[in-house]
Amino acid sequence: MLAMKEENRLGTMIAASVLLHAMVIIGLKFSPPDLKKLKDNLPALDVILVNAKSQSRPDKADALAQTNLNRGGNTDADRRMKSPLPVPKTLKPEIAAKPVAETRQATAKVALLEMEATRQQQEVKELEQRVQQTMTQLDAQRAIEQTPTPSAAAKPQVNASDMVARSLEAVRLEAEIAREQDSYQKRPKRKFIGARVREYRFASYVEAWRQKVEKVGNLNYPEEAKAQKLYGQLRMTVSIKADGNVESIEINQSSGQKVLDDAARRIVELAAPYAEFSADMSKDTDILSITRTWTFTREDTLSGL
Repeated sequence: MLAMKEENRLGTMIAASVLLHAMVIIGLKFSPPDLKKLKDNLPALDVILVNAKSQSRPDKADALAQTNLNRGGNTDADRRMKSPLPVPKTLKPEIAAKPVAETRQATAKVALLEMEATRQQQEVKELEQRVQQTMTQLDAQRAIEQTPTPSAAAKPQVNASDMVARSLEAVRLEAEIAREQDSYQKRPKRKFIGARVREYRFASYVEAWRQKVEKVGNLNYPEEAKAQKLYGQLRMTVSIKADGNVESIEINQSSGQKVLDDAARRIVELAAPYAEFSADMSKDTDILSITRTWTFTREDTLSGL
């Protein structure tokens, strides 16, 4: 009887323990930590970037960096650089402005040459218009003289002096036309070719001309330039006739060295005569003016751009 009571008490205690543990487990709630609150409560870590390093490690660091730096900077004040990059060096204004001014002057000279060519073309057009107008006047006057009148009574009386005056005026107009046409035919037709603009008809000729000047220039490189270690760049306009001979040589932008400028002229003259113009070129061009930039390099060579 006593044993049965002990068994009932043990079973009751086990059941109560199980029930109590179940209530505790059910009442507890597990949830992940709030990362946003955790982030807001963390202290900030300030790391700077430096553009130098040292072998020794500072005893007391002012800030964290990607490498050790013990005593650096160009001031005694406690400051930090706003950028890890070094301060860029700036050219003196007068040095930087000098080549720009020279380039502008050379460009202006080339522009003047192009304006002169445009003016000459305009003069040719005006001359053609004047010739056309004069011919129209002559044709109109002849048509009036040859037009029959309706009746003999209405025909005006023309005396000999009027007929002579008209004939002389016609002769004068015809002579003026002949003189202007002759002047137009004798005027050379020029074409200007720069380094940046090339017509397809002249491209192969200009390239062959450049290669010949370069070859002759490298074979006859100025000894004085070699001895004095001179180098530089110049812009030059060479005008070539239809038969390949040189009409004129003009330095548009000097290299700053008279030896190099004179050498460039001499090389162009040594390379002459050049190829004659093709039939396609000669039909509207008597003189071809080529403007190019020539460089005397440190390696004692000549190259054209």
